[in-house]
Amino acid sequence: MSLTPTASIPLGFKAPAFSLPNVVSDELMTFTDVRGSKGTLVMFICNHCPYVIHVREELIRLANDYKVKGFGFVAISSNDVENYPDDRPELMKKLALEEGFPFPYLYDESQSVAKAYDAACTPDFDLFDASDVCVYRGRLDESRPGSGIPVTGRDMRGALDAILTGRDIPKPQYPSMGCNIKWKKG
Repeated sequence: MSLTPTASIPLGFKAPAFSLPNVVSDELMTFTDVRGSKGTLVMFICNHCPYVIHVREELIRLANDYKVKGFGFVAISSNDVENYPDDRPELMKKLALEEGFPFPYLYDESQSVAKAYDAACTPDFDLFDASDVCVYRGRLDESRPGSGIPVTGRDMRGALDAILTGRDIPKPQYPSMGCNIKWKKG
């Protein structure tokens, strides 16, 4: 495990298009399928990362709290499953069903979507407004495994609330931190 931050890139880019299989339904899903009328949160996660496991319950609460307010949510796993078999699609499906994910869990086998979004770690977050423009690339909150700080989703909730109320996204935006995405070799 290598502690990796979200890549620092300028905000304001349009959500890259994708078409990926939903591991639960086996249907191909696009950004348009998951987008919300108020905005959309694209989350790069995986099954095995301790940083994702640490925040997983809050990701579920967050989606449940904000989907009803018009936000779309999607989780994408882009890890190399040959070298990290815990992240295989059948185990993604098992986890999504066991945890009751209120968002689609998509598999990015080619890793092209992670590259298009400049995803670097799990969890990595891209929050888009109603015009599909990225307005937040930061952490969920300041909690980390073993930190003793409770997981609240405070930073992400602040960004979502700012979109809802038409305010500026709170600054500074601190990068998310987690395991590096497990890129395929060669």
